[in-house]
Order: sequence, then C-alpha cells, then structure tokens
Amino acid sequence: MSGDKQSWLERGVEAASLTRWAQLARRAPKTDLTVLREQRNRARKLKSKLEDLIHVAESRLALPYIGNQSFPRPADADWSWRPELWCGPMPITGISSVKSNATLGGEVTLFHDCAHSELTLRQIRNTREEDLAAFGLRLDVFRFGGSYLSLAVDLPQDASSGLKRNHLIRLDTIVEMENPLEIFARLNIKHGPNTEQIVRELPLNAEDIRVEFDLAYTKLNEKRIEKMWLDLIFEGPQMNQVILRDLTFSRRKRAEL
Repeated sequence: MSGDKQSWLERGVEAASLTRWAQLARRAPKTDLTVLREQRNRARKLKSKLEDLIHVAESRLALPYIGNQSFPRPADADWSWRPELWCGPMPITGISSVKSNATLGGEVTLFHDCAHSELTLRQIRNTREEDLAAFGLRLDVFRFGGSYLSLAVDLPQDASSGLKRNHLIRLDTIVEMENPLEIFARLNIKHGPNTEQIVRELPLNAEDIRVEFDLAYTKLNEKRIEKMWLDLIFEGPQMNQVILRDLTFSRRKRAEL
C-alpha cells in the first residue's frame, strides 16, 4: 500500500515482526549456535535496510530543508541568491589534498600557491535550528606554505543583468573558525577588457556578518558587463578550520539623494 498510512494488515504484520525479533533477542543467550548464526545474518540484513531508511529520513527531516532559498534580504532588493553548495547535496561532497583551481560543485573554486597541499574542502549538513541554509562548507587547513588562499564563488548571469553603478551588492554570511583570522571579500566585475574590484574586510566580531559593495565608486561600464564573482581571501589560515554555514547575496539600488 502506497502513501503515508498503514492498513490494519500492515500494522499487524509489523507488530508481529517486532514481537518475533524481541523473542529471538531474549532467547539468544541459550540459542543453538548454528541457529544463532543464521538469525544473526538475517538480523544484519534487516539492520542494513533499516539504517538506510534512517539515514535518508534524518537527512530529509533535519532542519533546514534541502533547496531552501529563504533568507533575510532588503525589502527593495531586485535580485537575491544563495549558491547551490549551500542549498543541496553535491555529487562530490569533499576533496582532500586540494589542488589549486579545484572545484566543489559548479560555482565554488579554491585557489592557493602551496607546493604541497594540506587542505581539505567538504560540504557538511547544517542541522542547527537557527540555520537557514541546508548545507555549509568546511575548510580545514593544516600546514600552509603558500602566500595566498582564496575561495571563489561565481555569481549567476542574473546578478549582472541590468546592473548599474547605483547598485549596492550585499553579502551575508555565517562564519565559524577554530582560531581567529582575517577574511577579506573581494567583488570582481568583468566589463569588456577590464575588471573592477571592490574589497571589504568581513567584520568577524559582529553577530551578523554583512558587507556591502557600492558600485558608485567604480568605473564600471554598464553596457559591457560580462560576469561577476566573489573571492573570499583568508589571511594566515594555517592550523585552522573555517566553516561557512551560509553565504547569500542580494542587490538593491541606492536611495536617490
């Protein structure tokens, strides 16, 4: 019977099965070893299927739900977005000894100049009640012999469509780390042969980590905008673990003076 309701027959069969296994468990200390071995094999097969069900159920029922695009944004925002890595499960959930230019999903790329990588990158499931993003991103850094470490996030074409110099781009994130470090956010906008860059330091001592990029101070050619991406730059990352619980973007026009 399909659906979420059991028939009386299904309930009866399930109750009988539970009673049967409870009896076998009580008798196990005195059961003949040959019979016990067969019971153990049957129990293991049943346990495997039950664990499969529990694993999927806990993943689906955990807060927040997969695919969630809900997050606080300005009331006058004309575009907002949460990258796919923070919304749904990736086909590959983790990378060890991460090489430079390695990608996790279709939008996130890690860059560094270490001769020997001791970095790991992994998508993790958010289960805290206060989390709105279904997944987070964990970066583990052990020995670090390079001069730079950055995480690039490609913004979709919608972010560039209709973009003007009177726009503000807002970044909101939730960051956890083992040890204090500095993180800079650099917004890059490619227009024709040129790329505008705006850098902000993340206020990691604030409860709400939020920065805005004001395009009024750029020489942006509005007619030739091709794409945008964000670089998160980690200063002094060695022997640290950084978790980005959430990462969201929104766009709004500056109030007219």
